[in-house]
Amino acid sequence: MTLYATTLDAADRLSLEEQEELAATLRRRIAEKRRAELVVAVKEARTEFAKGRCKPAGVGAIMQRVRS
Repeated sequence: MTLYATTLDAADRLSLEEQEELAATLRRRIAEKRRAELVVAVKEARTEFAKGRCKPAGVGAIMQRVRS
């Protein structure tokens, strides 16, 4: 059995209230990790910008580049 399946089975043994609390805790932790990833990405982007490796662009220009 995988860790994921084992975790789901363990969660099934919790009361409904405990499952809701677990879900809320996981959502908060995921949000915190995403914020930490974003902080790193912003720092890297600022460093690249400061070194002249990138330049400011508008949303339209960025989307056009993404789509091509």
